[in-house]
Amino acid sequence: MSPHPAPVASASLDQLLAAKEIVICCGSGGVGKTTTAAAAAAMAAVKHGGKVLVVTVDPARRLADALGLSGIGNTESQVPASAFAEAGVKPRGQLWAAMLDTKQSWDDLVRAHGPDQSTIDQILANPLYQNISGRFVQSHDYIAMERLYELHSEGSYDLIVVDTPPTRNAIDFLEAPQRMGDFFSSRLLRWLIAPYRSRLVNFASKPFYQVADRILGTQFLQDIAEFFILFQSMYDGFVERARSVSRLLQDRRTTFMVVSTLEASPLTEAEFFIEALTERKLHLGAVILNRVLPDYLLDEGASVVAGTMEKSAGDLAVQLGAKVGPPEQLERVLAEISSSFLNFQVVAQREAEQRAELSARPDVVATIPFFDTDITDLSGLLRLAEHIWS
Repeated sequence: MSPHPAPVASASLDQLLAAKEIVICCGSGGVGKTTTAAAAAAMAAVKHGGKVLVVTVDPARRLADALGLSGIGNTESQVPASAFAEAGVKPRGQLWAAMLDTKQSWDDLVRAHGPDQSTIDQILANPLYQNISGRFVQSHDYIAMERLYELHSEGSYDLIVVDTPPTRNAIDFLEAPQRMGDFFSSRLLRWLIAPYRSRLVNFASKPFYQVADRILGTQFLQDIAEFFILFQSMYDGFVERARSVSRLLQDRRTTFMVVSTLEASPLTEAEFFIEALTERKLHLGAVILNRVLPDYLLDEGASVVAGTMEKSAGDLAVQLGAKVGPPEQLERVLAEISSSFLNFQVVAQREAEQRAELSARPDVVATIPFFDTDITDLSGLLRLAEHIWS
């Protein structure tokens, strides 16, 4: 077996987070992204001090469980000092957590950027807005970027760690501001609301609107048109905010952390997202690889021992049989153990090569081993963070 690739020298996650104000964690579902984001934020609060916020835009409510909080929402909640005390640490700073409430965030956005109080009231009262403000195209991803920009602009936190939806949705997360602006200026939207913009257009004379009116009802079409007409009054604000968000993502104070396992599907997703970040000239600060086999499997001496043990299982069984059990059973066990070790070593070798390939782009490549138990509290988060921190 050839020697495993030499590790590539790089900065540490400790150094990376100390130099950044925003860390955006991305990755496919089921790779431990939410837990890793929370662990990194918790360790930053312990080691760096200041105020650290971890916020999830993933609809699944897992962050509260990981931090031992209940009922976190749009408003940030501080992780109590007692939780750190139970974990046996005294943090230098504070850890806060929030989970995006899409409907509440949209209401706040309308109140903040509506051109006047009358328009704001009409938007909030519009039946279509009330029903779909948390669900229409790009709504969740767009408002997540709005919320991130708002939190950073307030200047209340020294570090914001963002846990995004799974990878391909995270691309939507990046592109949502531009897509939302494009949608509100699209030809399709202008065509839809044209009958309501001009009294010169006879609604009943258009075949499309006649059919739509029979199927959906005039009131529903009016609600749609009113909704988008009112929202177009905020179009300039949408476009300007999209530009501001894009500048923030490209700012040197912002970095991305891609979380993955080394299984084929999640790794492909991770590589896809790394390419997307490169194309957009966004900073890839770290790749965190979860559930990685231990380094001792790559030890050449251990490989020799396992090979010798496999070949000599019969002789070893005879020597140990009187003390342990029947020689034939012991031979099978010894052969199986040594064979399994060598098989795991092949997988570990492949993982090491994959890690070496990934090390070419990010500042940091860190690994997390398999954990025997689920991480459900702050103590577990900090144990995980120790593996990736330095």
